[in-house]
Amino acid sequence: MNHLTYFASATRPAETCVVGSGGFGRSFLAQARRIPLVNARVAVDREAAIAVAALHSIGIPAEQIAVCTTRTEAVAAWDRGQYIAAADVALLTDLPLDLLIEATGHPEAGARHARLAIEAGWHVALASKEVDSVIGPELARQAQARGKVVTPVDGDQPSLLIGLITWAQTLGLEIVAAGKSSEYDFVFDAAAESIDSNGRTAAVPGFGALWDLADGHVPSLAAARSTACAALPQRAVPDLCELQVVANSTGLAPDTPALHAPIARITEVPTMFAPVSEGGIMEKAASLDVFHCLRAPGEVSLAGGVFVIVRCDDAETWDLLLGKGHVLSRDGRRAMMYIPRHLLGLEAATSVLDAVVHARSTGAQQPRPTLDLVVRATRNLLAGSVLEMGGHHHSIDGTAAELVPAAPLGAGVPVPFYLAANRRLVRDVAAGQAICFDDIEVEAHSELLALRRQQDAAFFPG
Repeated sequence: MNHLTYFASATRPAETCVVGSGGFGRSFLAQARRIPLVNARVAVDREAAIAVAALHSIGIPAEQIAVCTTRTEAVAAWDRGQYIAAADVALLTDLPLDLLIEATGHPEAGARHARLAIEAGWHVALASKEVDSVIGPELARQAQARGKVVTPVDGDQPSLLIGLITWAQTLGLEIVAAGKSSEYDFVFDAAAESIDSNGRTAAVPGFGALWDLADGHVPSLAAARSTACAALPQRAVPDLCELQVVANSTGLAPDTPALHAPIARITEVPTMFAPVSEGGIMEKAASLDVFHCLRAPGEVSLAGGVFVIVRCDDAETWDLLLGKGHVLSRDGRRAMMYIPRHLLGLEAATSVLDAVVHARSTGAQQPRPTLDLVVRATRNLLAGSVLEMGGHHHSIDGTAAELVPAAPLGAGVPVPFYLAANRRLVRDVAAGQAICFDDIEVEAHSELLALRRQQDAAFFPG
């Protein structure tokens, strides 16, 4: 596709506001300075000073930044052509913006920001998968009612994977599996018999014998690698959350609630993600999953990218492609196509422009709640304790996440992971039990809860 032609109908730059100036938000602010069709001169964070610091860091002089604490100040700064830093989206809804990028990663605040943007008549680029996982379909429904869209964002894996899946479907390729590589590779040092991942090193004596799949039994090797690397995290809540967003746009689902998440070399992926009947690890076809990219130091990485495994229907064609270096399974029956990147805010503009120029989402135009990301206790949790969300991966200590069929909120129904986040338990939950909606205390003014109830009413009537 020629992107310059695709966006040629734009008559002016898209005016955007970035909420959350962390890695994603800041990288978008920086790249937007180089994009002719995008302006990004409004930054919001929990404190205006954080937004100011982000703007300073991308080279905006202090005299060009206005810290705004009222609507009047924001309009005046806009009219002067200044950059705007603020601590509340509500102060900005009189501005002639086209789109808000929600990148806080905070489920409750993000729900409010998205609601305010939709009511202001803006599109929303929803980089906060935490929000999307609980109320994404409802936000999209409400935006559509106003002629706007809520979109996932290129630069994050959900949008890129949706694009790759729908590309394969457009070409008539039969999808066997689809997914992403985890954020951090497993890098094996054969001499030291250790594996490094995300700054952690684990001793893996004897792992050399597990390095090469060759003609080995795939499920056994996957299990042995997982056991050998038990000291390293092999499940991350964001991986499941992102695949839920993909499921709500594509209808595909995981093979198992917590994913298989094998440790695999890139060349092994189409061999591993195969039906059990074909020597692989999957019970269901067309499943979503994640793998941990196993490699030696200096070897190429999938860089947290995305992939599809497709059926090789015509042997002659795929034999030709194998000769060109494409990645096929060892039996030649499946092939892997992949995008070895996700560039955060650097490539988000394609989703922004699709929304503003074409009023289209880079996800489904009408996503549906297919799956819920829910939370299960991994140790005994006591009534009165708070399910505090923290860390880079926005996880909850003492719990694990899994994907289950979506269901409306109710007593005895597993609660969405990021609706449970930062809530207090009203009763004990034993290790191994799912945390249910009636196990937590949610404040009456929660916008996340209100929007989820609206989603349940729209998609699960009666």
